[in-house]
Parts: sequence; structure tokens; C-alpha cells
Amino acid sequence: MHISVQQGAFDLGAVSAEFARGHTDMGAIVTFTGIVRDLPDDPLQAMEIEHYPGMTESALRGMAEQAIERFSLGDALVIHRYGTLVPGEMIMMVATAARHRKDAFEAAEFLMDYLKSRAPFWKREITKSGSEWVASKDEDEDALARW
Repeated sequence: MHISVQQGAFDLGAVSAEFARGHTDMGAIVTFTGIVRDLPDDPLQAMEIEHYPGMTESALRGMAEQAIERFSLGDALVIHRYGTLVPGEMIMMVATAARHRKDAFEAAEFLMDYLKSRAPFWKREITKSGSEWVASKDEDEDALARW
């Protein structure tokens, strides 16, 4: 298992290749990468992401441990960035390895849903009109109901 909360960018290809290396007993590897997206009505200049070191890593580790146990994963990876990011930059990555693709896909979705709604990050969107903290969305909370 690999958990990283980092300010710097990551190389998606290199991280994916490293994660896949050595998993000869796994039949599926699923990756998902989240990207900072622009806003339609008021273009996003930047997104600032804050967290509490130690607490955040512990929470992400707990989520990954749950996914590993629940979906019989061989491995899991979570990377989440903090600091100031602009549209188009990678903000996070999840990777799961399982014997079967269904488990790998479901585990990745499980992790993404929990990261979106339960990970202790605070995000502020900065536009020409000002800045605003990103509030929790009902659909993010609803996504947890299936787990």
C-alpha cells in the first residue's frame, strides 16, 4: 500500500508503471486520476487545497485498508496533492490491484467516493469574482450510500 499527500506533481505514467510492477498474481489494475477542472460561468484561476499533516495521511491509510480488505485487493495506492493548483493539473490518483477486474474497479470507485466526501482536505476556488470554499455536495454524500 502506498499513501502520499504531496505538494508536487506526480508522473502518472511512472507511478502507474511502478504500481503495476511485480503484481504477477493480480489479473487487474485500475487507475483513476482526478484533474482540476475549470468552472463554466466564472473561470477558475486556481484551487487552493489545505490539509492537516498526519491526520490526512492516517485517514487515507484507513480508507485504503478498508478497500484492501473489502475487495480482496493485492495492493492499493492513493496520491493526493495540496497547495495551489490550476485547471488541468492532476490533483489525485487512485490505483487498485486485484485478482479480478470487478474487485479492482469497485475498490477504485469506493476509494474515490470516500476521498471525495470523507478525506480531510479543504478546497478553495479562486476566480476573478473572488474566492469561495468548496462545500460538500449532496451527490457526493449519496454516492456513499451504495457502500
